[in-house]
Amino acid sequence: MLRPIQVCLSAGLMLFALVPMGCHHAPPRNALQQSQLRAQQLYQQNKSLAMERNGMGATASQLAADKAALEQQYMAAKQSLDAANARLGNLASSNSQLEERMKTLMVKGGNSPLSADANRRLEELRKKYKDFDFDPQTGVSKFSTDLLFSSGSDEVQPRAKQVLEEFAQIMNQGDARGLKVLVSGHTDDKPVSRKAVADRHQDNMGLSAHRALSVMRALRKSGINENRMGISGYGPYQPVEPNSTEQTRQKNRRVEIYVLAPDAPVANAWDPELQ
Repeated sequence: MLRPIQVCLSAGLMLFALVPMGCHHAPPRNALQQSQLRAQQLYQQNKSLAMERNGMGATASQLAADKAALEQQYMAAKQSLDAANARLGNLASSNSQLEERMKTLMVKGGNSPLSADANRRLEELRKKYKDFDFDPQTGVSKFSTDLLFSSGSDEVQPRAKQVLEEFAQIMNQGDARGLKVLVSGHTDDKPVSRKAVADRHQDNMGLSAHRALSVMRALRKSGINENRMGISGYGPYQPVEPNSTEQTRQKNRRVEIYVLAPDAPVANAWDPELQ
């Protein structure tokens, strides 16, 4: 009787031993859930990265389009600048020819076309204002730009308006009323450096021409008819002294006014583009 009982116990023990072995090979439910969650997270990350990549592609395309537009704007601005420089070059050439004609007319006459009374009054003006000079032999008046303008500016300073008004009064009296006036601007050799000055005048040539134009307008406001006047701008190219010191540079920064005979062809000798 003991033998069958031993067989049953052995079979039971073997069955008991097999149960934990089967449970050890089956994955736990929470591990499966974690794997599924991790897979979902990776999928979402991959989806987000794909969207970011597409967004970066669109941004790159927009940047390329913006770059192309900026390059077109740059080329248009460069063409405008080249055209403006060409106009200034043509103006400088015309001014040089005008200057030569003016000198020829002055040499022919030998003396200033001003009357003795006008010469006397301009001499008195020279003695009154230290920044104003007058040559009775040629009839050339010189104004220091340090008197007329602030540094880099083409706006006539209030303190200079009085001397310009007195000059205009002399030119509007007696025989001087029929004479022509050429206003010529000059600078020293220091390049235009401040951005605001460069934006308005581009360079010393433009600054000198704009200053001559401002003086002409001040004289017009003081009563000299516009059809008697012309302007020229020479920048740093006609210094009266070498630009070696600040003192000589100050002398080169000037506005000269040439008084010419009635038949001198200077009326309105200025470029409307400079307005």
